[in-house]
Amino acid sequence: MNKIKKLVAQEVRRQREGLVMIASENYCPQEILDLVGSPLSNKYSEGYPGKRYYSGNQFIDEIEFLACTEALKMFGLSDKKWHANVQPHSGSSANLAVYLGLLKPGDKILGMDLSQGGHLTHGSPVNFSGKLFNFVHYGVDKKTEKLDYKEIEKIALKEKPKMIVCGATAYSREISFAKFSAIAKKCNALLLADIAHIAGLVVADEHPSPFPYADVVTSTTHKTLGGPRSAFIICKNELAKEIDKAIFPGLQGGPLENMIAAKAACFMEAQTPRFKKIQQQTILNAVSLAETLSKNGLRTVSGGTDNHLLLLDLRNLEINGRDAANILAEAGIYTNANTIPFDPATPFKPSGLRVGTAALSTRGMKEKEMKLIGLWIAEILKKPKDTKLRTRIKQEVIDLTKKFPIY
Repeated sequence: MNKIKKLVAQEVRRQREGLVMIASENYCPQEILDLVGSPLSNKYSEGYPGKRYYSGNQFIDEIEFLACTEALKMFGLSDKKWHANVQPHSGSSANLAVYLGLLKPGDKILGMDLSQGGHLTHGSPVNFSGKLFNFVHYGVDKKTEKLDYKEIEKIALKEKPKMIVCGATAYSREISFAKFSAIAKKCNALLLADIAHIAGLVVADEHPSPFPYADVVTSTTHKTLGGPRSAFIICKNELAKEIDKAIFPGLQGGPLENMIAAKAACFMEAQTPRFKKIQQQTILNAVSLAETLSKNGLRTVSGGTDNHLLLLDLRNLEINGRDAANILAEAGIYTNANTIPFDPATPFKPSGLRVGTAALSTRGMKEKEMKLIGLWIAEILKKPKDTKLRTRIKQEVIDLTKKFPIY
């Protein structure tokens, strides 16, 4: 027990003293973390509120019902038209539930290519989605590195998929759900919006909403939403039965009710003025960071960002994304290697680096800090062999993070 406690303490210290800039990471509030570690973890509750397979769920039912209610409420949705399922354990299982609930294995789905910004569950051949379903893909325009909706429409009309998936994991520009909806209607396809990365921005009206355009929306709760590591699904009421059956008994047994309580608290927090300010600052910080990096000779894919992340093209620096992420980590700056559109390199050593501002914004950092951090990143990447530089910057990183306590 002492060994694991020591390791946990070391990890907490790393999070405190480092700059977490991985776009899919954030800091979950302590009061929500406390719910994750609560005695709710002891309870089995297979089924749904009012329809459980175990007794003793009267309070659990109320908690799960509250979580579903708050999930709709944070997006301004009515339960007369929309249904929430808060039982998925992760974004991947949420997406799988949608595919299995509304389609049959082998059906054709159109999604964004992983190498150009999509997610593994959007049809990568190494993922269950690509193995179970017939995925075809769209990407970005080679010149602008942005979504080309006319080209996506051409692909959709040619391929006639039964579902179109929109949403991304490494795309820094605004996504038009309205345009995707129009395309889906033209080819009579269902529309799934995976907003795992941008859910917090959507809730705060800092990104266009997928409602009412999508038939189904999936999201994680731990990225811009800043909650526990989990997920949820919201769908039109007419699809609720199929979605619920796909989660239970289709994919899962007992839900994690401790996590569902934490999600309920996360959804409530997302409706506060404080949360909206953090989302606004997240975008301001991303834009400021992109501008600073660009001024210092680093190329940003598509020329900038509209959301919480940006993608760097490192080819002019003669360093791959994996090595770049590793040397930045030595200085206490945490990012991740990522492919860029039309990347000539391999996925294991891609040409890109993905950088996000959600966690730093949660800590309270603003444009002033982004400019400083941008300079540090540029210095390190331009001098990858300078270990003394990284040692110096690591201490400066620690000094900065002390001004913005988190736990």
